Amino acid sequence: MLGFLRKKRVLLLLFIGFVVVLFFSTNWMALFYPIYYKDNIREQSERYDVDPFLITSIIRVESNFKLGKESKKGAIGLMQLMPDTAQWAMEQANLPEVTMDHIKHQPEASIEIGTWYLNYLDNQFKGNRIAVIAAYNAGPGKVDGWLKKGVWDGTLESVKDIPFGETRHYVQRVVYYYNQYTRIYDEF
Repeated sequence: MLGFLRKKRVLLLLFIGFVVVLFFSTNWMALFYPIYYKDNIREQSERYDVDPFLITSIIRVESNFKLGKESKKGAIGLMQLMPDTAQWAMEQANLPEVTMDHIKHQPEASIEIGTWYLNYLDNQFKGNRIAVIAAYNAGPGKVDGWLKKGVWDGTLESVKDIPFGETRHYVQRVVYYYNQYTRIYDEF
């Protein structure tokens, strides 16, 4: 009986020690918010001048870093681009060596095309990150129309005015993950 109680105390102390180390470790949240394909994201971030945490947040929401994923609507790759958008982006970015199969199965191809597209949207929406995120989901034509008609002003504070529920939720999720990643990681 006495030996059993000692074992329980030792286990309890080990457990408490583990919890203390876990919570006082500066990067314990990284266990819940890992970043996969970090080198690919960093490389494309630098090439196309896009915040790597934004790329990471979009990948997290779009595919949760699962390679080869295809949505019900047909979006492919880590960054879940629609085939028409991916094809157009490949032509605009002058990347003839990249194929749809590459985008679906190779992280570097998906991240490159998706990051190029984010840069394109950033230029179109003059650096309005929230509008860029919305356009990545709903399409730039829809978002441009909402902004021009005054349906939505392009801010996070008025995200409730976005007419598409899916896009409202998408913007909120990407911003949530962006805030988590930038809080957890000091640098990329």
